[in-house]
Amino acid sequence: MPDTVPAEFRLLDERFRDLDGDFVLTVLHGDARKSEGPAYFAAGRYLVWSDIPNDRLLRWDETTGAVGVFRQPSGYANGNTIDRQGRLITCEQGNRRVTRTEHDGTITVLADRYTGKRLNSPNDVVVRADGTIWFTDPSYGINSDYEGNKAEPEFGGSCYVFRLDPRTGELRVVADDFFRPNGLAFSPDEQQLFIVDTRQEPSHIRVFDVTADGTLSGGKIFAECDYGRFDGLRVDDAGRVWAAAWDGVHCFAPDGSLIGKLLLPEPAANLTFGGPKRNQLYLTAGRSVYALRVTFNGARYPEPSAR
Repeated sequence: MPDTVPAEFRLLDERFRDLDGDFVLTVLHGDARKSEGPAYFAAGRYLVWSDIPNDRLLRWDETTGAVGVFRQPSGYANGNTIDRQGRLITCEQGNRRVTRTEHDGTITVLADRYTGKRLNSPNDVVVRADGTIWFTDPSYGINSDYEGNKAEPEFGGSCYVFRLDPRTGELRVVADDFFRPNGLAFSPDEQQLFIVDTRQEPSHIRVFDVTADGTLSGGKIFAECDYGRFDGLRVDDAGRVWAAAWDGVHCFAPDGSLIGKLLLPEPAANLTFGGPKRNQLYLTAGRSVYALRVTFNGARYPEPSAR
């Protein structure tokens, strides 16, 4: 695969006009089966992501450009994020659990059951400033052996969105009316939570208000997908939502208007912001992982709160 491929920013609304960047995508890696869950470690200047069917986590070193295996087997890892202490949080959909990789490399299981029943297959995850961990739990990892381990669901087909308090171990359902919950991201002030319902027709993003105790309210449809289905998403510092879709990444204004797209050569699965200014966009798409310097910045979230 070539080192770079063309990138196209497609303007659909004047509010997108100054949102662009490099017009070539740097190919960091092109030999995965299904790339997902990018997480950027600023302190180490490296990117970790999932290659789900190959049951491995991969690592790209920003200083050398080298790509290597971070962990294999990975429990068919899907979504990843970093907590406020710089530790990797991973949705292991094959192992049906959410884990934390400690600084010494050991793995701590954070959640694998709810009311005594095994989780379906945790998919994507975010961490709030209060330390709570929010994740979605569709059934993709137990539907077949392709990207997990085929098994029967233990929630009778229900797919929940969970909130975990790692200090107390409390795991609770915050949303129970999704068909297949997937990507999720907080607004810059963490007062709203955007959640994708991938398999609902049409695939859409819903937005919830978040109360101080972590309860969700609202849940109206924020945006619908006009090409294929949504997957992962991120929010920039202006409150715009960037959602992975089959033709690339769709950009929505804070009012839910589709204002532009970043078209990619492969269906996009997920994205994250990195670099010292949070203006390096990393994209997992099909077999590949791409990097792109852009003219906008990822959201800067509140500092961790003391409890």
